[in-house]
Amino acid sequence: MPPSEQPSAAQPAVARPAKPARPPKQPTPLAKRVVPPNPVQAAVVILGFLALLYVIQVLNVITNYGLLGFGDIPRDFSHWDGVLFAPLLHGSWQHLFGNSLPLLVLGYLTTSLGLGKFFGVTTIIWLTGGLGVWVFGHDGVHIGASGLIFGYLTYLLVRGLFARSVTQIGIAVAVFALYGWVLLGMLPGQPGISWEGHLFGALGGVLAAWGVARDLRKEAAKNPPPAIVV
Repeated sequence: MPPSEQPSAAQPAVARPAKPARPPKQPTPLAKRVVPPNPVQAAVVILGFLALLYVIQVLNVITNYGLLGFGDIPRDFSHWDGVLFAPLLHGSWQHLFGNSLPLLVLGYLTTSLGLGKFFGVTTIIWLTGGLGVWVFGHDGVHIGASGLIFGYLTYLLVRGLFARSVTQIGIAVAVFALYGWVLLGMLPGQPGISWEGHLFGALGGVLAAWGVARDLRKEAAKNPPPAIVV
């Protein structure tokens, strides 16, 4: 066989150097979350609560606003349950329409730490606002979800400071730019406005932010993130 036709010896395969493994991406710490863990579920909860307010308003209109008697009446021991029912009641469709968009936006942002934390924050704001009005409010029937709105607003504004999160502080600045003007509703002297409800709802938001931040620090101390080894 001619030399040119002789089979050539098999060339040894050259092993390519393995690429270094990329370290797994660290999950976003719960304290620094901006988007809810389950966005769809969070949206359903917020929209469901808003739908409930509209159903109650329909019943209120049908009864010629007879449900307003379940509002928060300061220092009236026969109407203490108004602390629980007042945020569900509105004096007119305009009143409810004005609360709907801020409640939708701020409520959804408040779910960023999960629905468990959201329900806890809402409970603190609800009770702080209601009890504050019952003890210190001026005479009259106090109603409306605006106390919740003020609470969610202040919660979002101070949460970033407690969590030391640049992203959350940025969200807080954006929220303040959009809705900061409503804080004027905490000033007394506006007829027909429950400024006490706004004020104590806002205080409830600050209290909730402090409590959530404290709980998150405790959870982080008990469950430190695992070390990444590559």
